[in-house]
Amino acid sequence: MRSDNDADLTARARIRNAALELFGAEGVGRVSLRAVAARAGVSHALVLHHFGTKEGLRKECDAYVIALVRGGPGMETLDDPLDDTAGLGALLEAGAGVRRYLARAFLDGTPEAAALFDELVETTGRWLEQGVREGWAQPGEDPRARAAIYVTWLLAPLAFGEHLSRALGVTDLHDTDATLRYSRAAVELFTRGVFTDERALDAWDAVREQRRSR
Repeated sequence: MRSDNDADLTARARIRNAALELFGAEGVGRVSLRAVAARAGVSHALVLHHFGTKEGLRKECDAYVIALVRGGPGMETLDDPLDDTAGLGALLEAGAGVRRYLARAFLDGTPEAAALFDELVETTGRWLEQGVREGWAQPGEDPRARAAIYVTWLLAPLAFGEHLSRALGVTDLHDTDATLRYSRAAVELFTRGVFTDERALDAWDAVREQRRSR
């Protein structure tokens, strides 16, 4: 038999999960705590008991999602929670509700989402530099920019989900098959490239040199 404390924790998790779904689908500003309570099957008073305010509930959702991306609950306070791209992989494998919520967080520009993005850039940069040393990644002229672009490209489907769904002809971009499809295309881009030679890069260098000479 579960203790009262176990039941209480289960209710808290149900509230959090309901908020993840609603906040991700409609945005935090459009969702009331009463709506979250109804989705979770609990009373409005219980939501207030656990989280106090909608901001408190949002912070709980942020912490939970970020913990998932860092490798699972309990990883929030590690000094170096990601030693490769495990966070990006966890993000791609996370449930649709988590990805929708994180997309909203990135678009809304929450401090927690900004900190997560910066962390992903840092750890991805170290991972790519390790790849250069081991011979499985190409060296880059600007490692910091390369890491930032790499992370941005892999996270872009979260921000441009509606448009990408339309372009790919899928109903739900967060469906597993759709996720695997665009992830495969991204990996192919980074592995095989797009251009057959360096003419595009040479053209970019020429433009940069013209700007420098002004």
